[in-house]
Amino acid sequence: MPPHLFADRPAGQPPERGTVDALISQTRRLLGDVDAVRRESATDENGPEARWQRALYELAAHQLGDLDRHLTQLRDGPETTPAAPEATAADTVAPAPGSLLSRVGSAEWNLLTDEANWSGELYQILGRDPAATPLTLDELPDLVHADDRAKLTAMVTDCLIEGKPIDGEFRIVRPDRRVRTVHLMGEPVLDADGSTASMWAVVRDVSELRRSQRTVSETRDSLRRRRHIAQTEHRLAVELHEAVLPPWRGSLRLPHHGPGRLDVAARYLPCATGALIGGDWYDALRLPDGKVLLSVGDLTGHGVAATSGVATLLGAVRGMAVCQAAPAELLTRLAELIDSSVQPALGSVLCCRYDPAGRTLAWAQAGHPAPLLFRGGTGRALTPPEGVLLGATSGAVYAQAHEQLHAGDLLLLHTDGLTPRRGDATERLLALAPRLDEAGDAQECLRVVVDACGAGEREDDACVLVARISS
Repeated sequence: MPPHLFADRPAGQPPERGTVDALISQTRRLLGDVDAVRRESATDENGPEARWQRALYELAAHQLGDLDRHLTQLRDGPETTPAAPEATAADTVAPAPGSLLSRVGSAEWNLLTDEANWSGELYQILGRDPAATPLTLDELPDLVHADDRAKLTAMVTDCLIEGKPIDGEFRIVRPDRRVRTVHLMGEPVLDADGSTASMWAVVRDVSELRRSQRTVSETRDSLRRRRHIAQTEHRLAVELHEAVLPPWRGSLRLPHHGPGRLDVAARYLPCATGALIGGDWYDALRLPDGKVLLSVGDLTGHGVAATSGVATLLGAVRGMAVCQAAPAELLTRLAELIDSSVQPALGSVLCCRYDPAGRTLAWAQAGHPAPLLFRGGTGRALTPPEGVLLGATSGAVYAQAHEQLHAGDLLLLHTDGLTPRRGDATERLLALAPRLDEAGDAQECLRVVVDACGAGEREDDACVLVARISS
């Protein structure tokens, strides 16, 4: 029989051995580099991004391992079918799950003699006894998954009748009932008179490759969903936090007229990255009896949970203050509220009740920095009454302190995190006394504080409130 010709191209010459050896060396060096980077980047984390990275490293190593094996087969030539009579199917198992190598086998079906010739690798891929007779094209669909048989039949028919190349994937069911995915590439081989004499094909087991690709896709989708959820939660936390804080911006005068009124300005300061929206809040509220409530607080946590907790906490503070609860009593009831919460938390609160008629200040604190009082170009921290963090212990009782204020005095209330290092916040703020004394209204005083504390190094969010007493 004259030599066969492929339908779409003449037979090519095998590559030079040195060229393939060089490609093999380059592939193995690259595989070693990938493995080294994978080990250096190894992490015990199990989050979406870590799983996605591990899956990508595995897929890259898988594909490079495949390339190494395929080039080696190209260099060494096709394997011959084992003929040892003692060989069994148990000796020719497919690659173990997770293997970085996939097998490649070849076959030729002669249409004139109805004979088939399989490589040893093809027996291993299909899980067939290497001593058995190769299956004919008519028998081949018996190995294919029932859902994929029509696909294989259509591909073979197009190849034999229409002269079209075969390029597709389908599932096979091995004798051990294991399902594998194979990629089939084939071409009709023409006789001298141009008729189809046989069909040649290369079969590649791509089960592990497809598994790796699915893992990459699934982890990537999981990472995208995680990031979308995080972005949505951050947006909700920002919107909820803005809705909870007082609606006024700029200065606020409480009460609106009369002696002893307060000129108030406050600001929420996010962390340097803006990624964390925490439980910091401030408030200034004129009460029905003419007095003024000033408060700042910090609830542990970040995100929607923290901001929703602030909404509950601040609502309770306002409600009890309107009902004329004194600061110490207010904190005691607030601690009871947190103790009975479904999701307990820790929180620090500073609560001040100012009486403009006598310029007196009653205040209590729950594990919070004391108010700073600036007068005549100097400043000091008020001596705090007894009080522990909200949620730290059950049945906590809070004491109350009083301070006589004068016209021109400035009160500064703040939460932790105002300065990069929390321990030096009081010292840094007290050092601003001369500048605050020269400042005009509360809004200008607030700018002095914010400029001095900066935002570039702040690792957490914070709140600051200043209140100046008019004459």
